[in-house]
Amino acid sequence: MDISLDRLLLAFGLTLLAGLATGIGSLLAFYTKQTNKKFLSAALGFSAGVMIYVSMIEIFAEARKSLEAYYGPGKGYWITTIAFFAGIALIALIDKFVPSAENPHEMKDVKDMKKTDEKDSDLLRLGLFSALAIAIHNFPEGLAAFTSAIHDPTLGYSIAIAIAIHNIPEGIAVSVPVFFATGNRKKAFMYSFLSGLSEPAGAIVGYLLLMRFFNEAMSGLVFAGVAGIMVYISLDELLPTAEKYGEHHIAIYGLILGMLVMAVSLLMFA
Repeated sequence: MDISLDRLLLAFGLTLLAGLATGIGSLLAFYTKQTNKKFLSAALGFSAGVMIYVSMIEIFAEARKSLEAYYGPGKGYWITTIAFFAGIALIALIDKFVPSAENPHEMKDVKDMKKTDEKDSDLLRLGLFSALAIAIHNFPEGLAAFTSAIHDPTLGYSIAIAIAIHNIPEGIAVSVPVFFATGNRKKAFMYSFLSGLSEPAGAIVGYLLLMRFFNEAMSGLVFAGVAGIMVYISLDELLPTAEKYGEHHIAIYGLILGMLVMAVSLLMFA
């Protein structure tokens, strides 16, 4: 499969921007008095809707098409299904051995937290652990965004936006405890920023490891695995966090709206 330099640069740029959204989370934490929790709940639900819909309707179908063209209808469908659940297993293992440590909904404002928790070393440890955990979790997300943009730039835009929304509360989870522990906005922002860079790192490593072997079969395998990864992230991280931020129905309305927007965009560019 020949991939143009322009397509590669676009895919990497989208992945980089999605990763750097952790910095937006830092800025929101530092310079807003209170997070609009209902809006954030709806946004996270929206992100989950985009990722679930595009994974099940578009990416899985494209993976099946590629693998059936290579292996034949019966065998290709089996391999697609196995690769989908292999992607889920991969991200589930990461979750098991590296807990996400994302609890931005529990964060309080600066004054309240300074009053209730003076253990600066514990806070700093929490922030650093969150940064490491989020960096590891973001790695397969980077591969997902990158491979999607390689296959279809329009699809890549949608997934990059969804992941970027997801990364905003991750940035809050990293930067807030570090800031409360050190009082240093620059240091807190730096750790948040660095955790987001694992997104484009996932894209680079994925490219170096996979692209030399990229043919119809490899494309299908990677795409099916990416679909599984995104469904798991949506169900395990995005939706639970959305519900903790706001009401159950706000998260669900956001989910449905995300599916609708994704469906319309796919119809428009079909």
